[in-house]
Amino acid sequence: MIYYSLNKQAPPVSFKEATVLGQAPDKGLYFPSQIPMLDQHLISSINDYSKEDLAFRVMKPYIGSDIDDTALFSIVSEAINFEFPLVAINSNISSLELFHGPTLAFKDVGARFMSRCLGYFSKDRSNTITVLVATSGDTGGAVANGFLGVEGVEVIILYPSGKVSPVQELQLTTCGQNITALEVEGSFDDCQAMVKEAFMDEVLHKKMQLTSANSINVARWLPQQLYYFYAYQQWADKFNPPVVAVPSGNFGNICAGLLAQVSGLPIKHFIAACNINDAVPDYLRTGIYQSKPAVPTISNAMDVGNPSNFVRILEMFKQEFTTVKDCVTGYTVSDEATKATIAEVYQRNQYILDPHGAVAYHALENYLQNYLNIKGIILETAHPVKFPATVEAAIGKSIEIPESAQSIMGKKKISIQMPASFSALKEYLVSR
Repeated sequence: MIYYSLNKQAPPVSFKEATVLGQAPDKGLYFPSQIPMLDQHLISSINDYSKEDLAFRVMKPYIGSDIDDTALFSIVSEAINFEFPLVAINSNISSLELFHGPTLAFKDVGARFMSRCLGYFSKDRSNTITVLVATSGDTGGAVANGFLGVEGVEVIILYPSGKVSPVQELQLTTCGQNITALEVEGSFDDCQAMVKEAFMDEVLHKKMQLTSANSINVARWLPQQLYYFYAYQQWADKFNPPVVAVPSGNFGNICAGLLAQVSGLPIKHFIAACNINDAVPDYLRTGIYQSKPAVPTISNAMDVGNPSNFVRILEMFKQEFTTVKDCVTGYTVSDEATKATIAEVYQRNQYILDPHGAVAYHALENYLQNYLNIKGIILETAHPVKFPATVEAAIGKSIEIPESAQSIMGKKKISIQMPASFSALKEYLVSR
């Protein structure tokens, strides 16, 4: 598979090159030169495949010969080595729980897949690969856990001070070894801008091999397709595919779902469920895209004012607004509606949503009111324990802390304070 830059000013590259580079030299995101079409037998007999076999078959066309089949099967098997249960909340809405991985967030799959790909590629390299990543919450912990101890790779995570939950912060600041956390006095957009500028800096380019573990990296983005295949495996009515509501911040997850749909996976429609950081829902309403300054909310992983992956969605649909709108409906959900949804769903169905899942539930419930005989799925992207203050206030009880989170609760965070400026980041990187 060949990948090209969406800015069209850089040479095409292989999967390996796209993974190691992270972002193209012309500042564009990489995109596959063709979208592989699924074998219809795979779809019709999808329940006959194991999670591992299915993951291998979906990912193989995107990797090509850059990773041998035995290694790739091992990589995907380790990346998805936990459950993805589809749980009925009520008769019309089910939840695909993506929080059963080691850091209780959906980003575990992409981080584990990418870390193992880089580990495979680094065996042929004499120099260390430095992974530079910005996080609005869950990416940091997933990347820290996924890359911890990987030889030949060091990880530097930028996160906005005071704008991630306590569990999220502990997950990304307590690893040690090859993981370093930079606590930035600014927003996620500031962190992301600093990372992007670092990739384009000539001094840093000569000093170190930088790559990103955000969903701008194809090795982080592409494996997210697997969620939708696992959802369809468990979907009872194969003749009536689901509407899928995706909590959306940087738009990597829903973009991967759309890629799966375009390649042939039966999904009826997508809902881009956003908090008040709603540049994309605004676009879907007006046809005009305009980024916005990020605003803090209780669904903090979605506090993104200029989502990077939206350009991939536009590319997928040839920049045609009507085509995008036919496939995706956008919703804006306030913090007040999010809290009310958590409370109502718990009271009615005894199901505990996290704030991101609640945004998706609220959007899907509103969408389904306009359609009879259609059912849907929300992606529950993080465990509620990551947001104890919001969730416990809404449901009126304490949340049981999973064993995987208990081990970090007594640890002390270790982070390096940094202003929201690229010059500060560059000085730190050069002096390492």
